[in-house]
Amino acid sequence: MLGLDLLATNRFQRWQPIAMPAFWAISFMLAWHWGYYVLSFISLVLAFSASSTSTHDVLHGSLGLKRNQTEWLLFMLGAPILESGHAYRLTHLEHHRSFPSEDDIEGEAAHMPVWRVLLAGPTFLPRLWIWAWRKSHGLPRQRQWLIIEALLPVFGLFAGSLSLPWTSSVLAYVVTVMISSCFYPLFAVHLPHRHFEDSRLKQAWTLRGRLIPRLFRPLAYHLEHHLYPMVPSHNLPLLAQRLEPYLLSQGVRLLHVP
Repeated sequence: MLGLDLLATNRFQRWQPIAMPAFWAISFMLAWHWGYYVLSFISLVLAFSASSTSTHDVLHGSLGLKRNQTEWLLFMLGAPILESGHAYRLTHLEHHRSFPSEDDIEGEAAHMPVWRVLLAGPTFLPRLWIWAWRKSHGLPRQRQWLIIEALLPVFGLFAGSLSLPWTSSVLAYVVTVMISSCFYPLFAVHLPHRHFEDSRLKQAWTLRGRLIPRLFRPLAYHLEHHLYPMVPSHNLPLLAQRLEPYLLSQGVRLLHVP
């Protein structure tokens, strides 16, 4: 018994991470505007990390949110990185159900060599959206969300163009996010499942370290996340600690990173 305490969240743990994607997006723009481009890059990485972490928790229902709160937060958490939270929910839950099946559209990058993953990067998110659109047939409310979220890059480019007389930071953010999203299948799918095997204990990696696991919890502890998707991200380090003796006894390799 790993402990029901791993499912617990308090109010701060529930709501503080949700504000972070927008916070880091704004931080990027401010740093860019004042010429601190290294800080802009760091903020961009943290915006993707915060969005991924919080969206994982919301779509898996691990924060105890109400249905209406979940629908709005899927939109609000995806918007800072111009992605569809509702498409992500459909494809990611299917990924948990069917990986490593060839029918898993989100997980297909795990079956490809790196060069093919990079070539498929620009079309990866649009293909996920199309799959989600088909999957939501007969669900008009879900399709409304999908349409709004598909227009996020257009709105971003429009807002960035309008703001050019005063600052290039908005357009710079939108463009860098769109370019960075092309690497999503590499960093969020291919690498976490690299060299996967049929055994559930060897279908994803698990990392150990001080910095990277703190920043990318659902990806860093991806094996633990696959095994126990209802455990919220803030409890994944504790889950990993409790599972570690068993994983080592089963020959699972722990990857050590900074």
